[in-house]
Amino acid sequence: MLLKKLFSLWLVVFAAAFSLGYPINLAQAAVTTEDLKPKPNEAVATFAGGCFWCTEADFEKIPGVTRVFSGFSGGKEVNPTYEENSAGKTSHLESVQVFFDPSKVSYKDLVEYFWRHINPTDPDGQFADRGHQYSTAIFYHDEQQRKIAEESKKHLVDTGPFKNKAIVTAIRPYEAFYPAEEYHQHYSTKNPLRYKYYRFGSGRDQFLKQVWGEPQTTSSTEPVPPPKPFVKPNLEELKKKLTPMQFNVTQLDSTESPFKNEYWDNKKPGIYVDIVSGEPLFSSLDKFDSGTGWPSFTKPLEPGNIVERHHKSLFSDRIEVRSKFADSHLGDVFMDGPPPTGLRYCLDSAALRFIPQENLKEEGYGRYVKMFK
Repeated sequence: MLLKKLFSLWLVVFAAAFSLGYPINLAQAAVTTEDLKPKPNEAVATFAGGCFWCTEADFEKIPGVTRVFSGFSGGKEVNPTYEENSAGKTSHLESVQVFFDPSKVSYKDLVEYFWRHINPTDPDGQFADRGHQYSTAIFYHDEQQRKIAEESKKHLVDTGPFKNKAIVTAIRPYEAFYPAEEYHQHYSTKNPLRYKYYRFGSGRDQFLKQVWGEPQTTSSTEPVPPPKPFVKPNLEELKKKLTPMQFNVTQLDSTESPFKNEYWDNKKPGIYVDIVSGEPLFSSLDKFDSGTGWPSFTKPLEPGNIVERHHKSLFSDRIEVRSKFADSHLGDVFMDGPPPTGLRYCLDSAALRFIPQENLKEEGYGRYVKMFK
């Protein structure tokens, strides 16, 4: 069965429990007819790049792109559902509607970006998703877009990395776009960990890196530095500054014992910062009793300060959590947490320092005081 199909079926069953506060109605699209009308200073483009979760997330990273919606284009059926389309019961392709500011990014730039985020030589789908519904296309809205797309495709054929293979991505006139259901819109933002698991398992980024080199990405969440200027000490200095357990956890990726660490049962209001750098990481407002004996959180206080590294081996498949500025090992994140995120950031107390609510301002974390009022 298709990898994305499995993820979607699982999501339908648990969406109500694990959604990030978004109302879910599987029979109703989240996007209205008014939403699909360009606003002043907006133009519109439509692309089919396989999994619309991935294509939507890729285009949202482009400066000048104002809105992106997931849905279906290229078929004859009116208002198709995801279940119908993913089962191959319609003639539509999974697509995205991209709204952009032409003064900041051109249609040509969008087309060039599109080529670098798909496999244009695959006639039967994209990566792990197989079938006509996952094939690629550029749907042009006017003659100018058609010319730009055709010229760009010819340039890719003549000079691109696919010289020994045919470019099969279709360039077709735009007819209609039908938005997908609520839970598919902005999936990578609402379900970041599940999206990362899916994307990694699909093989998309591995293919793109092999063909084009390092992927073109930008960070949507800016990191928040510690209140005091920070330069990471060398290991000898850290050994003097930290306890043996703190050093082993943060620098040697060790794990402390459950139920025998400082913060597993801490219920006081406040925030948790990196023991080495002081960068803000998690809040007591998102802390919960996971029953594991380690401090657990549903989400980061500052997502930009959290670095997730996927470790896959013969015997394990996990996502490690590290801090941005200190590069400290903090713990791991799992997909068995409670609503609203369904995530469990399982951390080591030895990697953290707790700042009580009443001490936030005096220690330089005044920006978080209002959270606890």
